[in-house]
Amino acid sequence: MASSPAVLMRLVASAYSIAQKAGTIVRRVIAEGDLGIIEKRYIGICSSLARKFPKLTIIGEEDLPPEDVDQELIEDGQWEEILKQPCPSQYSGIKEEDLVVWVDPLDGTKEYTEGLLDNVTVLIGIAYEGKAIAGVINQPYYNYQNDENQKLREPRNDAKVRKIARTIWGVLGLGAFGFQLKEVPAGKHIITTTRSHNSQLVTDCITAMNPDDVLRVGGAGNKIIQLIEGKASAYVFASPGCKKWDTCAPEVILHAVGGKLTDIHGNALQYNKEVKHMNSAGVLATLRNYDYYASRVPQSVKNALVP
Repeated sequence: MASSPAVLMRLVASAYSIAQKAGTIVRRVIAEGDLGIIEKRYIGICSSLARKFPKLTIIGEEDLPPEDVDQELIEDGQWEEILKQPCPSQYSGIKEEDLVVWVDPLDGTKEYTEGLLDNVTVLIGIAYEGKAIAGVINQPYYNYQNDENQKLREPRNDAKVRKIARTIWGVLGLGAFGFQLKEVPAGKHIITTTRSHNSQLVTDCITAMNPDDVLRVGGAGNKIIQLIEGKASAYVFASPGCKKWDTCAPEVILHAVGGKLTDIHGNALQYNKEVKHMNSAGVLATLRNYDYYASRVPQSVKNALVP
């Protein structure tokens, strides 16, 4: 008789289904104009995880309410394809209470309110012993600009929703799935950075890297996707402001395909439950050639950003 899937794989399979449902609710906000759904979606994600995995530590921007949650917000499903995957041996004995889940129900909020919907992601990151080891990224409006009928309205056809939205997932030691890995052409230095939180530090750091192009977009999840799909070669954010729930899931996807994400000093980010939520020393991430970018961070920028 086959053994049941490991706790980690069951959690990732649940997070996948929960993120998909959360993405559907994101689209409903645009369709119905009810911005209150955003808070409900966060509650739905956390409550769905907590019901199935009651010993988890779940961290996000808000605390879970003590009252009963609307059943419509709960997702009980698990993505079967993930349950069929083997759990990496180093994680097979992990217990539920050893895991910390970092949730961002709407990464790229400002862009979302401005209609830049392809910047928006739903992020569920999973950490063990302070290290990000598994993650799920849902893009509710992936490809929406290529569909004439989508625009800013919720499609009526469920099949069409699936074509537009997508969910990326990954586990260290297993891989990352749901996208086509692509690299920026050799010799090109394209930096993706903040669209709405620019500063002199950010500008100084990017200028020192002598980029061929600079992309200013919203959402940490979106920026990491640009790296793994060959649209940018480095994500540079020389500023505090980004939170652990913004980076946990995207970091896993990047690391699972051989990339690297650190703070501006080159330190690995920590995700244990006691850690401060702010990534106060910024973010530097690349798919390849990390040392090229890390070596060009000005000392003045490092001095200004204290880990």
